[in-house]
Amino acid sequence: MARIEVPMPQMGESIVEGTVSKWLKNVGDAVERDEPILEISTDKVDAEIPAPQAGTLVEIAVEEGETVEVGTIVAFLDTEGGAAPEPSRDGEGEAAEVAEDEAAPAAEETRSESKPSDDDEEGLSEEERLKQRSTPVVRRMAEEHGVDLALVAGTGHAGRVTKQDVLDYLESEKEEVAQEEPARERSEATPDPQPPAPQPKRAAAHAPSELWSTFYGEVQNPEFPVRDADEVKTMDKVRRLTAEHMVLAKRVAPHVHSFIEIDFTRVDHLRRSNKEKWASRGARVSFTAFVVWAVSRVLREFPMLNATASGNNIIYRGNVNVGIAVDLDPGLIVPVIRDADHLSLVGIAKAIVDLAERARERKLGPAEIQGGTFAITNPGVLGTMVGLPIIPKGTSGILGTGAIEKRVVAVEDPVTGQDAIAIRKRSIFSLGYDHRIVDGADSARFLARLKELLEDFPDDA
Repeated sequence: MARIEVPMPQMGESIVEGTVSKWLKNVGDAVERDEPILEISTDKVDAEIPAPQAGTLVEIAVEEGETVEVGTIVAFLDTEGGAAPEPSRDGEGEAAEVAEDEAAPAAEETRSESKPSDDDEEGLSEEERLKQRSTPVVRRMAEEHGVDLALVAGTGHAGRVTKQDVLDYLESEKEEVAQEEPARERSEATPDPQPPAPQPKRAAAHAPSELWSTFYGEVQNPEFPVRDADEVKTMDKVRRLTAEHMVLAKRVAPHVHSFIEIDFTRVDHLRRSNKEKWASRGARVSFTAFVVWAVSRVLREFPMLNATASGNNIIYRGNVNVGIAVDLDPGLIVPVIRDADHLSLVGIAKAIVDLAERARERKLGPAEIQGGTFAITNPGVLGTMVGLPIIPKGTSGILGTGAIEKRVVAVEDPVTGQDAIAIRKRSIFSLGYDHRIVDGADSARFLARLKELLEDFPDDA
């Protein structure tokens, strides 16, 4: 039997783990090359994973709902058509299954810095060895919190310890400490006259991919009592990930918002006068397209708003990749227009329509929702006057566009120079920025330049 491995794939440069959401094939099923065999979910995108070769699915190594690191073996295929092994009634099949379970993580261990040596495994039971061979993410979490995996009850495949198992164990330890603390205080009549000097804790090293989820702490939503008339629904994956990302982004970046009112009279005139010409080129040029075009040009002049804070450094991005928030009703996703500053107005309009349509059809690829350097959200399309959006992690700014509405305003008559009352299409914009690297004066100048460009929009954009 020629067994080949099916690993958890790398779905994007910032994705380090994935969750098996559904197995599309069962053990013993024949599969064709490139035929989907399972569905996975990441914090960026959902995807079907195809079989690398034709054969028979002989082992499922990661169960539905389990989250594992990229590269972890999730299944094995027999490419010579061998059938899946049938379970034995005398226990021999169980021993063979354990042996195969140990073989799967062995490949993963070669990629991990924390691989236990042969000496470390001597004298350990099969159950203890399986626990030591949990995913690198789990081992790293256990090491950071000082948890001995041998003491944790594993609920994963073949008894392996999962990330949730470690979290549950830590929570149970907190409860035990809370119960023991009153008794310990009563037993200690007098304090130690010479308590040992506290030892400084050494900060753990964290890779950039772990920075948000580990260094800044895991998001845990508080729980509240449920009343008789209440209805309780579990968050779906999109809502859960959105909640986690928003909490982390707010926790890390000091948010400040500035506002400006912009006259869209000229932009509205250009849309009306060029509508047929653009339609003949297959383009629907929305107000948002004008905003993206203008923002992408102004970002060149204000690089601090096309940057991100990285430790004690600032990374000024070399590309202007503008993310556009798309309402999925329910849910939200932010596809990215790459190198928007090199696209024409019509090119940006076509990109917006294409990305929005495929976003609602759940057909975006992982690369199309990553790498954004600045974001735009448009609550005004639903009538909102203005919003205070949260800055996406890894960026320093986000623009919120309010409703574009007719308003009565005071203007200067271009002929007489006298004040006059006029009706103009106007909108309020809000700029959310990371105050670690963007000053208030920077935001004011950015908005003023954006206002100038939109109110005197060029004919040849």
